[in-house]
Amino acid sequence: MAADEQQWQVPALVQELSATVQEPPGRYVQPEQHRPAAAAAPPASFPIVDLGRLSSPSPDDDGGGGGDEAAKLRRALDSWGLFQVTNHGIEASLMDELMSASKEFFRQPLQVKREFSNLNDGEQFRAEGYGNDKVRSKDQILDWSDRIYLKVEPEDERNLALWPKHPSSFRDALHEFTVRCRRVKRDVLRAMARIAGLDDDEHFIDQLGGRATVHARFNCYPPCPRPDLVMGIKPHSDGTVITVLLVARGADGLQVLRDGVWYSVPSSSSTHALLINVGESMEVMSNGMFRSPVHRVVTSAENERISLAMFYAVDPERVIEPAAGLVDEKRPTLYKKMKARDFLVGLSKHFSRGTRFVDTLKISP
Repeated sequence: MAADEQQWQVPALVQELSATVQEPPGRYVQPEQHRPAAAAAPPASFPIVDLGRLSSPSPDDDGGGGGDEAAKLRRALDSWGLFQVTNHGIEASLMDELMSASKEFFRQPLQVKREFSNLNDGEQFRAEGYGNDKVRSKDQILDWSDRIYLKVEPEDERNLALWPKHPSSFRDALHEFTVRCRRVKRDVLRAMARIAGLDDDEHFIDQLGGRATVHARFNCYPPCPRPDLVMGIKPHSDGTVITVLLVARGADGLQVLRDGVWYSVPSSSSTHALLINVGESMEVMSNGMFRSPVHRVVTSAENERISLAMFYAVDPERVIEPAAGLVDEKRPTLYKKMKARDFLVGLSKHFSRGTRFVDTLKISP
């Protein structure tokens, strides 16, 4: 790779920039019309669903437990496309351990983190590993964040050479969290199938396929001297079926777009809630019933933000398409079907541009 080409394709790591610059370099500065203006305060009624009661209502609920939680979930899906879940069965101690290990990894010396780089021979980009997202053009505006991106399922496809060895708790905590999240995914997808009116509660789970993929993305948003000029992550919607998000305590910055207004997503530090986000794959599978929300992350001048997103995606060899039970004369097919592998390619290209790939699959009436 020529030196000038490598310079724009392999930008500096943001943690290093944060420690040395007084102003963010021009490649990170958003056009004036896209800069993060003040967002609205967190909504007073941001949806919180008790996952235990939703999936296993008590016989004494008289329709008020699981039924109430299903109604909350329906409102959340209709209004926001994301919601918090409590009583999800994952111990607070495990969540704290994983966040602590994540912070410790990002705070290690650069030469240690580079052992897990997403650049082969320092040049060739690969999705997995530590570093930046792929840069596709010289004029692409970059995000003020670093990440480590790891495939966690199927387990036999894990590339453990890219899993941090230090701190020593990282690998075990990530494995255990991955295992515990399977129930969260299962219970949420079953509830969504019931809300959609499908005859089979297992429909969305079955559509994932036998080799469905799960990726863990640990995000680090370092302090920025001018948070008014940059984005931690540009506005986008996830390409997943669902995303499960774990955020370090007190780490604000996530915002969601609703009716043209950006709202701050409230922190869940006191409850150890998880945030569930509908992805573009689910938007297609539900024939538009569940819409994937556009969201972004803004930065802070003083505080670092650490988060973990678990991306649940369809087996790459399967087809993503609207459920037959959600298509009829009154609601025709709204999206083209596409092989999951090709869907992922389209997502990657649109993510770098900050646009929604799923919109290109809509069928004109």
